[in-house]
Amino acid sequence: MKKLVLAFSLLFISLASYSQEITTYYFIRHAEKLRIDKTDRNPNLNDDGLKRAEAWKEVFSTISFDAVYSTDYSRTKLTAKPTADSKNLPLLLYSPSNMYSDAFKNNTKGKTVLVVGHSNTTNVFANKVLGVEKYDEINDSNNSNLYIVTVIDGKSSAILLKIN
Repeated sequence: MKKLVLAFSLLFISLASYSQEITTYYFIRHAEKLRIDKTDRNPNLNDDGLKRAEAWKEVFSTISFDAVYSTDYSRTKLTAKPTADSKNLPLLLYSPSNMYSDAFKNNTKGKTVLVVGHSNTTNVFANKVLGVEKYDEINDSNNSNLYIVTVIDGKSSAILLKIN
């Protein structure tokens, strides 16, 4: 799977080699969370989720991220942290109620960025970058979607991969 992600990333970059500005966003949902206490609004990851967070780090091992963003929840931060740590990057927080703001656009323009969100926000964020409603909400049992959205001189394209 790591080779597949790299191949698609290189395809996007090679297609855009004549362009002046390329911004690439990698959007994932947090890994599997603990579901023991239904009233816990901020659960940690379960054992499978911790393994998936490490697997994401491996999937992204060949990607040179400029920034790693997460919402301010334990499950998203724990999902993003192995990748951020492996890249020696701080974990930056964003609000799901203010995603793809002008400040976020300006801070990520021309960069390669990982964004970790939730089943009801990851697709919305990808759609906002695309400027169209392409992706539906993620099923609560699905923690394997990888949305790669590339913006080249203001024109966006995307691909959705399943990484198990």
